[in-house]
Amino acid sequence: MDTSVPILVVDDSGMMISILRKLLRQIGFVDVDEAVDGPTALAQLRRKRYGLVISDWNMEPMTGLDLLREIRNDEALKRTPFIMVTGEAKTEHVIAARRAGVNNYIVKPFNALTLKTKIETVFAARTVALTA
Repeated sequence: MDTSVPILVVDDSGMMISILRKLLRQIGFVDVDEAVDGPTALAQLRRKRYGLVISDWNMEPMTGLDLLREIRNDEALKRTPFIMVTGEAKTEHVIAARRAGVNNYIVKPFNALTLKTKIETVFAARTVALTA
Protein backbone atom coordinates (compact mmCIF):
# COMPACT_ATOMS: atom_id res chain seq x y z
CA MET A 1 0.00 0.00 0.00
CA ASP A 2 1.37 3.39 -1.02
CA THR A 3 1.24 5.52 2.14
CA SER A 4 2.68 8.53 0.31
CA VAL A 5 -0.62 9.38 -1.41
CA PRO A 6 -2.36 12.49 -0.10
CA ILE A 7 -5.61 11.89 1.77
CA LEU A 8 -8.47 14.32 2.36
CA VAL A 9 -10.49 13.74 5.55
CA VAL A 10 -13.91 15.41 5.49
CA ASP A 11 -15.86 15.68 8.74
CA ASP A 12 -17.67 18.45 10.59
CA SER A 13 -16.39 17.07 13.90
CA GLY A 14 -12.94 18.26 14.89
CA MET A 15 -12.66 15.29 17.24
CA MET A 16 -13.34 12.82 14.43
CA ILE A 17 -10.79 14.53 12.19
CA SER A 18 -8.22 14.20 14.99
CA ILE A 19 -9.05 10.52 15.45
CA LEU A 20 -8.77 9.82 11.72
CA ARG A 21 -5.47 11.72 11.49
CA LYS A 22 -4.07 9.67 14.38
CA LEU A 23 -5.23 6.37 12.86
CA LEU A 24 -3.85 7.34 9.44
CA ARG A 25 -0.49 8.22 11.02
CA GLN A 26 -0.45 4.82 12.77
CA ILE A 27 -0.93 3.18 9.37
CA GLY A 28 1.87 5.30 7.89
CA PHE A 29 0.12 8.13 6.01
CA VAL A 30 1.69 11.56 6.48
CA ASP A 31 0.06 13.76 3.81
CA VAL A 32 -3.39 14.22 5.35
CA ASP A 33 -5.51 17.33 4.77
CA GLU A 34 -8.88 18.12 6.27
CA ALA A 35 -12.13 19.82 5.34
CA VAL A 36 -14.99 20.59 7.70
CA ASP A 37 -17.74 20.37 5.07
CA GLY A 38 -18.51 19.26 1.52
CA PRO A 39 -18.12 22.63 -0.25
CA THR A 40 -14.68 23.13 1.35
CA ALA A 41 -13.72 19.58 0.37
CA LEU A 42 -14.73 20.17 -3.25
CA ALA A 43 -12.63 23.34 -3.39
CA GLN A 44 -9.62 21.46 -2.00
CA LEU A 45 -10.15 18.57 -4.42
CA ARG A 46 -10.06 21.00 -7.31
CA ARG A 47 -6.75 22.49 -6.07
CA LYS A 48 -4.88 19.30 -5.16
CA ARG A 49 -4.99 15.75 -6.44
CA TYR A 50 -5.86 13.35 -3.61
CA GLY A 51 -5.31 9.61 -3.63
CA LEU A 52 -8.23 9.05 -1.26
CA VAL A 53 -11.16 10.88 0.33
CA ILE A 54 -12.48 9.69 3.69
CA SER A 55 -15.75 11.44 4.46
CA ASP A 56 -18.38 11.40 7.17
CA TRP A 57 -21.95 10.79 6.03
CA ASN A 58 -23.76 13.21 8.37
CA MET A 59 -22.65 16.77 7.63
CA GLU A 60 -24.22 20.10 6.81
CA PRO A 61 -24.86 21.81 4.41
CA MET A 62 -23.79 18.92 2.17
CA THR A 63 -23.92 15.30 3.32
CA GLY A 64 -21.12 12.86 2.58
CA LEU A 65 -23.44 11.21 0.06
CA ASP A 66 -23.98 14.56 -1.68
CA LEU A 67 -20.21 15.11 -1.72
CA LEU A 68 -19.68 11.66 -3.22
CA ARG A 69 -22.25 12.38 -5.94
CA GLU A 70 -20.59 15.71 -6.77
CA ILE A 71 -17.20 14.01 -7.04
CA ARG A 72 -18.54 11.21 -9.25
CA ASN A 73 -20.24 13.76 -11.54
CA ASP A 74 -17.04 15.79 -11.98
CA GLU A 75 -14.94 14.52 -14.89
CA ALA A 76 -11.66 15.56 -13.25
CA LEU A 77 -12.50 14.02 -9.86
CA LYS A 78 -14.72 11.03 -10.57
CA ARG A 79 -11.97 8.40 -10.24
CA THR A 80 -10.90 9.60 -6.78
CA PRO A 81 -11.23 6.70 -4.30
CA PHE A 82 -13.84 7.47 -1.63
CA ILE A 83 -14.50 5.83 1.73
CA MET A 84 -17.67 6.76 3.60
CA VAL A 85 -17.65 6.82 7.41
CA THR A 86 -20.88 6.72 9.39
CA GLY A 87 -22.26 5.95 12.80
CA GLU A 88 -25.28 4.27 11.23
CA ALA A 89 -25.24 0.78 9.72
CA LYS A 90 -28.55 1.24 7.90
CA THR A 91 -28.82 -1.02 4.88
CA GLU A 92 -30.42 1.74 2.82
CA HIS A 93 -27.40 4.00 3.48
CA VAL A 94 -24.97 1.32 2.33
CA ILE A 95 -27.06 0.73 -0.81
CA ALA A 96 -27.34 4.46 -1.55
CA ALA A 97 -23.59 4.92 -1.11
CA ARG A 98 -22.82 1.94 -3.37
CA ARG A 99 -25.16 3.26 -6.05
CA ALA A 100 -23.45 6.65 -5.84
CA GLY A 101 -20.06 5.02 -6.39
CA VAL A 102 -18.47 4.69 -2.95
CA ASN A 103 -15.37 2.49 -2.88
CA ASN A 104 -15.78 1.35 0.72
CA TYR A 105 -17.84 1.98 3.83
CA ILE A 106 -16.83 2.09 7.51
CA VAL A 107 -19.23 2.06 10.46
CA LYS A 108 -18.10 3.80 13.66
CA PRO A 109 -16.51 2.88 15.97
CA PHE A 110 -13.48 1.43 14.20
CA ASN A 111 -9.75 1.05 14.81
CA ALA A 112 -6.53 1.45 12.81
CA LEU A 113 -6.62 -2.17 11.61
CA THR A 114 -10.15 -1.80 10.24
CA LEU A 115 -9.24 1.47 8.53
CA LYS A 116 -6.07 -0.06 7.08
CA THR A 117 -7.99 -3.07 5.75
CA LYS A 118 -10.62 -0.84 4.12
CA ILE A 119 -7.95 1.37 2.52
CA GLU A 120 -5.98 -1.67 1.28
CA THR A 121 -9.17 -3.07 -0.29
CA VAL A 122 -9.82 0.23 -2.09
CA PHE A 123 -6.23 0.52 -3.34
CA ALA A 124 -6.12 -3.14 -4.43
CA ALA A 125 -9.39 -2.79 -6.39
CA ARG A 126 -8.12 0.41 -7.98
CA THR A 127 -4.86 -1.28 -9.05
CA VAL A 128 -6.81 -4.15 -10.61
CA ALA A 129 -9.10 -1.70 -12.42
CA LEU A 130 -6.16 0.31 -13.76
CA THR A 131 -4.37 -2.80 -15.08
CA ALA A 132 -7.49 -4.40 -16.57
